[in-house]
Amino acid sequence: MSKSENFESLESIHVTFRKIDKHSGVPAYLQIVNQIKAKIILGELKLGMQLPAVRDLERIFDVNVNTVLKALERLKYERLVESEQGVGYFISGELKIDKEAISELCNVIKKVKESGIDMLTLLTIIEEVWKNV
Repeated sequence: MSKSENFESLESIHVTFRKIDKHSGVPAYLQIVNQIKAKIILGELKLGMQLPAVRDLERIFDVNVNTVLKALERLKYERLVESEQGVGYFISGELKIDKEAISELCNVIKKVKESGIDMLTLLTIIEEVWKNV
């Protein structure tokens, strides 16, 4: 039985992705991984949904096809997607995050933005706090 037959309600994907930021300092494949993970967390990508074709993702993210494949391989390693040769990639895992935690995080980020702290500084602070908690 093929993987696509294992998913009872195979849906095509209708979510919006952003082109990767080639000047962010974050590897392009990780930006793709993070965007797909965010869509899973937010419920825009659900179990069994099929991702766009690799060539479509290449155009959407404005990267080389090898970059897309590296991102998809990482997601396969993390058991968030599965592939079926000749058919495509499917969401096969979930990332459950407490909605209350997300809400609290949104409130904190709003306060940080209002205080004038830029995102790179915030990320540095978060990384340091993460290491020490």
